[in-house]
Amino acid sequence: MTEKTVLNATHRALGARMVDFGGWDMPINYGSQIEEHHAVRRDAGMFDVSHMTVIDLHGARTKDFLRHLVANSVEKLKVHGKALYTCMLNEQGGVIDDLIVYFLGDEHYRLVVNAATRAKDLAWIEKQAAAFGVEVKERPEFAMIAVQGPNARAKVLGLLHEVDRPRIEKLGKFAAAAAQGPHGMPLFVARTGYTGEDGFEIVVPATHAVALWEALAAAGVVPAGLGARDTLRLEAGMNLYGQDMDETVSPWEANLGWTIALDEGRDFIGRAALERQKADGVKRVMVGLVLDEKGVLRHGQKVLTANGEGEILSGSFAPTLEKAVAFARIPAGEPGTVRVDIRGRELPVRLVKYPFVRDGQPCEGI
Repeated sequence: MTEKTVLNATHRALGARMVDFGGWDMPINYGSQIEEHHAVRRDAGMFDVSHMTVIDLHGARTKDFLRHLVANSVEKLKVHGKALYTCMLNEQGGVIDDLIVYFLGDEHYRLVVNAATRAKDLAWIEKQAAAFGVEVKERPEFAMIAVQGPNARAKVLGLLHEVDRPRIEKLGKFAAAAAQGPHGMPLFVARTGYTGEDGFEIVVPATHAVALWEALAAAGVVPAGLGARDTLRLEAGMNLYGQDMDETVSPWEANLGWTIALDEGRDFIGRAALERQKADGVKRVMVGLVLDEKGVLRHGQKVLTANGEGEILSGSFAPTLEKAVAFARIPAGEPGTVRVDIRGRELPVRLVKYPFVRDGQPCEGI
């Protein structure tokens, strides 16, 4: 049974092309994926991300629990509303999911986890929480709309109650706060996103989601589907769970070493495996590839290096760059000349550091 967000009828009324995404009926585009991509890079676009799962954690030992549950350190969260990106690992150091943790009080934290991993994540979190006496509460009554682009913040600020505007305007990156939206609707506004552009991800009661979407559209924010979201996040160098990493891949192998905090005296799940892997030398690395010739890089294509074969993880035509880019996982070590097998043809690709695009512009060397 495919699930629907509260905005489903709104997408259909706009003529969206709908697809099954992790068991959810979601818009892939509203006509032109490329135009929606450019709208986000150049102005402001919005995405229905209500399929994401919001989980609230409550209890006296919630912080201790999160110190055990995730690889990054929640000790970094000192200020109310501050957010942290992290991976949740299994005992082998494989990634169960990547998620965001919000600090809402000493005994209250909020998690936002991926839609496709909802059941698995909830079962894992509840199992681990039992020993800490932490209450795990899913919040299905919330919807979420991401508003992204160079003009996104200004367009959202214009819809907030004038009392809240200055405070939300000052909100730093990776921080969130409560505010009142149109007609006094309660919003949880986070300065986060998955496009490489500035903007907000807004948690709103599902009962107000359609009204918020319509107010954003009236303010000139362009509806954008999952197709544009995918090319935007790839250009921005952001991993997609299930494609770029999963339970067989450690953060070291997914270029997410920066999310691991090996702080003293903290025994998080998967730590011993990560330390062993680091000591033995990581055997596979994740790299960025650019194809300067005509052609498209796609998930599953074979990558040929001096050290053996790898494969394309996420790959696509990048509208901002007008060429194909990809993430690939290849054997560690000096790769030599790198080639990709595209239907039997070996095409040379450039190995680059990503992100490929930052603040709407190609990064150096791309």
